[in-house]
Amino acid sequence: MRGDYQQLVDEISAALGAPATLEDRDFGLIAFGAHESDDEVMDPVRTRSILQRRSSAAVRAWFEAFGIARAKTALRIPPDPAAGVFKGRICLPVRHRGIVHGYVWLLDDGHLTDLELGGRGAPPDPRIAQAMETASRIGALLADEARAGSELGELLRELLDAPAAGRPAAAAALRDALRDSLRFTPGVPLTVVAVLPWDTSDTDTAPLPGLPGLLAACALPAGGGPEGVPPADGTRAAPPDAGGGGRSGATDRPRPAAAVPSLAALVRLRSPGALAPAHAVAEHLLRSPRAGASPAGASARGGPAGGAGQPAPLGPGAAGIGAGTSELTALPATWREALDAARAVRAEPRLGPVTQWDAIGAYRMLTTLPKAAPDPVIGPLLTPAHAELARTAEVFLDCAGQASRTAQVLGIHRQTLYYRLGRVEKLTGLDLGDGEHRLLLHMALKAARL
Repeated sequence: MRGDYQQLVDEISAALGAPATLEDRDFGLIAFGAHESDDEVMDPVRTRSILQRRSSAAVRAWFEAFGIARAKTALRIPPDPAAGVFKGRICLPVRHRGIVHGYVWLLDDGHLTDLELGGRGAPPDPRIAQAMETASRIGALLADEARAGSELGELLRELLDAPAAGRPAAAAALRDALRDSLRFTPGVPLTVVAVLPWDTSDTDTAPLPGLPGLLAACALPAGGGPEGVPPADGTRAAPPDAGGGGRSGATDRPRPAAAVPSLAALVRLRSPGALAPAHAVAEHLLRSPRAGASPAGASARGGPAGGAGQPAPLGPGAAGIGAGTSELTALPATWREALDAARAVRAEPRLGPVTQWDAIGAYRMLTTLPKAAPDPVIGPLLTPAHAELARTAEVFLDCAGQASRTAQVLGIHRQTLYYRLGRVEKLTGLDLGDGEHRLLLHMALKAARL
């Protein structure tokens, strides 16, 4: 299918004598024509789009300001060197049955300036009419791909949220659909990528990006699944495992609900332990304008997010990857691992922006615990006035209680460190020379981040 897009883009380039680029509606690159110009100045926006396979959020906002998402005919975009747009463009909206699925961009080095685009009673130049007809064919292909991706995504969602008794049937339905789409051979290793947060406000389904190994994806609302609002304690009871995956008890535990909407992506692996394709998919999805569409969070080591009774800021996007499995019935457990890993990244940004479940250390245990209020012992440290003390205590415990190393990490004198630790002991009533007290404080601070 991707070869079909390239052929159609080449047709448009040939018809208009200009390099063309096809992007989906999220500005992800699908195909591009050759740029044979001898100009010394290459448009940096087009270069970045090709090299990174995606335009930045700022570039997207700049182009959308011209009304491209609403346009039904070709549009002319003037150059703006200040925005990195050195060459003018003609934008051909790629639509199917009234829905925009992407854009074809034509670089104009000046020879298309007088080309009539149509509108306001004037007929378009025959070459533009031909290009728009080709764009319509592209729109039909993208619509078909979106429809197929939507069906696979729905089946993936049903499996991830199915009770134990319903997993075999849900897994069989997904297996059959993947096999029919020629994307899957039973028995190959798979994993799930979780992206938090994910913008679910756009109800139209965009086609999956053409990434190696990406089989299906589905957006899940806050709470981790379509069942709606989780119980008041923020957990969901997970039924006994229905088999597969080889991780004993992986699903026999409370299921922490995602605090924000998320995306689940099913990825094919070369072997169960070779997660490179999943990392590539996660990194690409995090560059989507739908990922991390929320207010910026706290600094990387600014102490546990939020004061007592205060919600943590949503923060930027984060992605987690579950362990590989060859059993579709084990994907719900893999999904929870991926979701827990993404939650850990949002709690501890130094782990990410992408991490694997087996790399999150103590958060593997903490993410399995029911959501609860912070332990009373650290309540005073969660107030804004004592944020620096909370950070000092956490770094001290992360450094295994080594004063010289802690002072170096914090950039403070050792005597200043001792003074702060004394205040921590006074506020919490804990003895930092006692191993159990240290453990309680350390885990309580980490849990507060979640």
